[in-house]
Amino acid sequence: GNVVILGGGLQGCASAYYLKQRGFQDVTIVERTSVAAAASGKGGGFLARGWGSGPTRPLHEVSFDLHAELAKTLNLKTYRKIKTLSVTGELGLRGWPPADKPAKAPFSPDAPAWLDKEDTGAKLMDPDTAQVVPKELCEALFAASGAKLVEGRASGLEMDGDACTGVNVDGTTVPCDAVVCAMGAWSVLLEDWIGAETGLSVPLEGVYSSSIVFEGSPEVAAEPCALFCAEDSNSCHLEVYPRVDGSVYLCGIGGSDHVRGARLREGGDLQDASLMKANPDRVAAAVASFQGMAPFARGQTPKIEQACMRPCAPDAMPVLGLVPGT
Repeated sequence: GNVVILGGGLQGCASAYYLKQRGFQDVTIVERTSVAAAASGKGGGFLARGWGSGPTRPLHEVSFDLHAELAKTLNLKTYRKIKTLSVTGELGLRGWPPADKPAKAPFSPDAPAWLDKEDTGAKLMDPDTAQVVPKELCEALFAASGAKLVEGRASGLEMDGDACTGVNVDGTTVPCDAVVCAMGAWSVLLEDWIGAETGLSVPLEGVYSSSIVFEGSPEVAAEPCALFCAEDSNSCHLEVYPRVDGSVYLCGIGGSDHVRGARLREGGDLQDASLMKANPDRVAAAVASFQGMAPFARGQTPKIEQACMRPCAPDAMPVLGLVPGT
């Protein structure tokens, strides 16, 4: 049968890829903006095998191993194993430009040379983590899936009893035998489309956050490691991910907004991924924090300032499975 997938992010493109592995030849992705337009194109791509807990721990472990397999199968250029450090800075005592301060942090032998030796303390957190640029992974999954791409706004489902027979896209119907909803936080639209008939509730909200990317340096390229930083005087708790091309991705810059309800629907300020913009105040705070700990970044401005929105349920668990009543 033919399958329509709503959403061209990692979940949608991975669904298309694995459907092809199982023999499905007629798969269509409907995407309003572009493949990897939201968190799947702008996330940090940090991977840790043993950081899960509770019922999702096995998923973390399987996912970590699967990323390594996919990197080989899809010939991903941005996947690699890296170590992760826990970093403490003293930005309350010295920022940038530097000023005299009463104390110095002990410098760890684990820390890379591109960190300021006077203003940071670092220790090994996990020697066996990894990274991939999510946009590359998402686009590679889509290309390998062979799925057709329909660019447009999905506005409803055509139902025949308990079966979905089509998706309304910009005034036309894309026929299907089954539909997969992988729209991230915008999956709440299913409530509007079929909630009355099925009693479906989609308890998701969007966590809307900013991130930035700096040009790298030879020092960063020579000693790549992920950094998880303690909260600092700029209200940042930076996560720092040097990438294969030498650039440095930063998130954890504070100011996340929790988006729900009408804001995600037609006419809302975040009705689609193209409307997401970085928070300039939090960008400035992250720049100050990172320049205080990384001398190579001083005098630089970020080459990318961006925002994305990741879906989150109240219990932080995945929302998966067959829609009840269908």
